[in-house]
Amino acid sequence: MFEHRIFNFAPGPATLPEEVLAQAGPDLLSWQGLGAGVLEVSHRGPAFMQCYFDAIQHLRDLMSIPQNYKILFLHGGAIGQNAAIPLNLMRLGKSGPQADFIISGLWTQKSRLEASKFGTARIAASSDQNQFRQIPERDTWDLSPDSAYVHLCDNETVGGVEFPDAPHVGQIPLVADFSSSILSKSIDVSQYGVIFAGAQKNIGAAGLTIVIVREDLLGYAMPTTPSIWDWQIQAQNDSMINTPCTFAIYIAGEVFKWLKKQGGIPHIEKVNRQKAQILYTLLDNSSLYVNHVDPRHRSKMNIPFFLKDESLNERFISQAAAAGLIGLKGHKSVGGMRASIYNAMSLAGIQSLAEFMQEFERLA
Repeated sequence: MFEHRIFNFAPGPATLPEEVLAQAGPDLLSWQGLGAGVLEVSHRGPAFMQCYFDAIQHLRDLMSIPQNYKILFLHGGAIGQNAAIPLNLMRLGKSGPQADFIISGLWTQKSRLEASKFGTARIAASSDQNQFRQIPERDTWDLSPDSAYVHLCDNETVGGVEFPDAPHVGQIPLVADFSSSILSKSIDVSQYGVIFAGAQKNIGAAGLTIVIVREDLLGYAMPTTPSIWDWQIQAQNDSMINTPCTFAIYIAGEVFKWLKKQGGIPHIEKVNRQKAQILYTLLDNSSLYVNHVDPRHRSKMNIPFFLKDESLNERFISQAAAAGLIGLKGHKSVGGMRASIYNAMSLAGIQSLAEFMQEFERLA
């Protein structure tokens, strides 16, 4: 559709569907014939309010979100929600503010550290002893019946581990960070008390955070909770107690419509499995590249890998960029490489990366 488009494997902000970008271009100048761009219209005006409610409904349709769940479009990213979650839920602890954490990588470590400012943040399980190369085995989890909720990260962007399904935690609400995997696969929302996700990976523009919360969990915010983080107040005001991320919401709505046209989540999940399988098969049969993640828990969104000869790292990155493949450098905390292959990454992009990696290995 465009000339000079590269394949962007960055972990976020990430690649977006070209169809959505093509639509956004003219909408920046004049949206819906208003003579003003989507960035310029009032968030209280009828055009944007319709855009907002349409986006809510599209997301509810795509994820089959039950009617007893509220969908909030908020500021602050997933890191902001690391504070908002304990502020809204920790009072549900039976013997004081307390929550359990399943530590599977960098992001659950960060989530627990933030929550510890507001109460007891228990480590119920951790895979740190094996360098976060797998999800902690379910029979090792030490869950407390006194905890307000259990927190996990469905897909750890840095380490490349992913929960294969929603774990059973009894009657305690399950809170899950889906920033890297939302809309990439079918899930049963009713198995979670709260799902939250930053939009900049699978949904659209950075700045928007989506929170999907079961209604019976509203109304327990600590008295010191800022209004902007109080989910009940936000739910009562359609996420508009201040000016929302209007452009990011618009983009999200366009991405939701694009996903529906692709065939919805069942179709995109099939494509995502195919994309991931191409790269994992290459890695498993390579003498140069290696992926350390337990095959049972490999992410279909973020695929980290290492060159066995790390002196080749810089050459790999520079030659990949010359071939139109960017964003492959691994997170600074672990090094190596990482290919983030979210919904908008095409099969052609995966095939181009695989061909480059095979040729690089042949010449190395």
